[in-house]
Amino acid sequence: MANTKSAKKASRQISRRTAINKSRRSRMRTALRTVEEAIAAGDRTQALAAMAVAEPAITRAAQKGVVHRNAARRKVSRLARRIARLGK
Repeated sequence: MANTKSAKKASRQISRRTAINKSRRSRMRTALRTVEEAIAAGDRTQALAAMAVAEPAITRAAQKGVVHRNAARRKVSRLARRIARLGK
């Protein structure tokens, strides 16, 4: 348990940031799931629409430090490639 005034404040800040980061991570994962489901269904138009929502969510999560920026770019790249293959 935090004893000093500064440690107590740090503890409060950490819990606040954790809640915000959980929300951002959840939003990103939900967006990813919708794209995955559209790809699995083979619906290219729905996958493109879901990707338009997912890409900013993933990028924002990377900017805020929820995921590493390279991981975010990798996720976007792999999803885009899978959607492109649906058209063939």
